[in-house]
Amino acid sequence: MRSLTRRVLLDTRYTLVGFPTTLIGFVLMIAGFAAGVGTAVVWIGVPLLAGTLLVARGFADAERGWLSDVLRRPPVRPRYKPAPPGAGRFRRLVNPLTSGQSWLDLLHGILNLPFAIIAFVLTVVFWAVPIAGLTYPLYGLITSRIPGNTELPELLGMGDSYGINVLFYVSVGLVFTLLMPFVVRGAALLRSGLGRALLTGVAELQERIDDLAQGRAAAVSAEANALRKLERDIHDGPQQRLVSLAMELSRAQRQLAKDPEAARATLSAAIGATRETLDELRALSRGIAPPILSDRGLAPALAALAGRCTVPVDLDVQTVERYQAAVENAVYFVCAETLTNVAKHSRATICTVQLVRIDDVLMLTIGDDGVGGAHVAKGHGLAGLADRLRAVDGELTVQSPDGGPTMIVAEVPCG
Repeated sequence: MRSLTRRVLLDTRYTLVGFPTTLIGFVLMIAGFAAGVGTAVVWIGVPLLAGTLLVARGFADAERGWLSDVLRRPPVRPRYKPAPPGAGRFRRLVNPLTSGQSWLDLLHGILNLPFAIIAFVLTVVFWAVPIAGLTYPLYGLITSRIPGNTELPELLGMGDSYGINVLFYVSVGLVFTLLMPFVVRGAALLRSGLGRALLTGVAELQERIDDLAQGRAAAVSAEANALRKLERDIHDGPQQRLVSLAMELSRAQRQLAKDPEAARATLSAAIGATRETLDELRALSRGIAPPILSDRGLAPALAALAGRCTVPVDLDVQTVERYQAAVENAVYFVCAETLTNVAKHSRATICTVQLVRIDDVLMLTIGDDGVGGAHVAKGHGLAGLADRLRAVDGELTVQSPDGGPTMIVAEVPCG
């Protein structure tokens, strides 16, 4: 109830205060634009037009502040084209003329007036009628006894009794009271729709473009970091083992003629080293999408990851749908890296993995009872996971206080 009252009051403030503001802005912009266009041939109109656009920008900024309350979203201000470095005084003076958003501000200031009038009238009517109807019992005693006064109920053949008048007016007041929140909200949205389209539409589009660019940059960074890590791990692990294995085989070859028993022992050691190298290569390949993921989907792939983890894993996959390859790869990579971190650093005794789809969001939740202390700060392993998720518009949340437990949630849009 409190939130509904607050919403009605905010919408009412927007429509009532906005009308005189819009009217003042309309007069100033029409006058400035007409004077600027009329005198543009003698160059006097150019500064007038620039000044008019700056006035329109001021009114537009005020409207954007109100829009954040009406639309319940953070205020969005577009980027205005700045003057070039080293520009002269006249170039800086006329710079507003080169910004497309400045002209949209002016267009909004002119077109907004009829919307503001409609919103203002609807708001006033649906506030005045409930107040007048519900307070009729207070002033009706006086008005009903004024000589020559003709009440609406009497015109309708309802008689002139005070009780019938009270019933009629209070009923009308109650009906309008019930309708008022919806009508006032509709009036506010009617006017704010134009403001959102002209004053914040370009900015929202630019923000979306920036988000996509950051997502692509994050994906490139994540892939580069993963490649460097894989190269480093191969160099420090399997590559060294393979060099050692080649040396062992060469030694066994030399020993075959002189000491067959020693050669047999060397070959046995080489076979053991080969198995260790294969195990290490399998471990490194977990971060790369395996054939089971592309062939059978996330559920079998996550089951394979859980089966290889050295910490017992309680797996709960509640979706068997197939998703886009980028989505499945991101979820698989997050699970693989997280389980690797759990096995290496958490000292946990149990780990839980849950995959569930909620509406158009695929949610992967991984928890353990280890020592905690994990976070997504730059320079830590989880930062790469966050970047990889950003590439698919996903988000990584980490709750890992010192001493544990740890809860990591990856949310990926899949609609």
